[in-house]
Amino acid sequence: MRLAYIRVSTIDQNEQRQVEAMQKYNIEKWFIEKVSAKDTNRPKLQELLDFAREGDTIHIHDFSRLARSTKDLLDIVELLTSKGVILVSNKENIDTSTPTGKLMLTMIGAINEFERTNLLERQREGIAIAKREKKYKGRKAVTIPDFEEHYKRYLKREINKSELAKELKISRPTLDKLINEYQSQ
Repeated sequence: MRLAYIRVSTIDQNEQRQVEAMQKYNIEKWFIEKVSAKDTNRPKLQELLDFAREGDTIHIHDFSRLARSTKDLLDIVELLTSKGVILVSNKENIDTSTPTGKLMLTMIGAINEFERTNLLERQREGIAIAKREKKYKGRKAVTIPDFEEHYKRYLKREINKSELAKELKISRPTLDKLINEYQSQ
């Protein structure tokens, strides 16, 4: 069976670009989610890993959609390999069923993790300099003018948190923060 795993990090991002890139593979079952890849504790990823069987092929847009750390990526690939499942990355054009594909996977995973670590380090350094020079103000606070009305709809169960966050164009953690702030007033 041909499966696809599509992931974007936030509800603000659109997964359509990845979906369109996968159309050529005649995907039979889709696993799509909007969640960070900081770890492998993601509902649709876990559902995919449980569902995949020997002989299946999982298509992903690129390895960063599957995992952020080399360890997580290699753990996922090892699990899939032990189940007899092939992983194919569209962007990197790598097939894990070949020795060359396995080697390239390890190298690309390490490079992605290295890039991410360097980006975060540069960001921390920049923030430290800005703080020292009294130029850092932090992220601008999110305010929703009529938040009380939206919150009442949530309390009446007219809308769930995910729908409310999408409607307000904010992330779930931001919505949780706003709810906590509102409740503590």
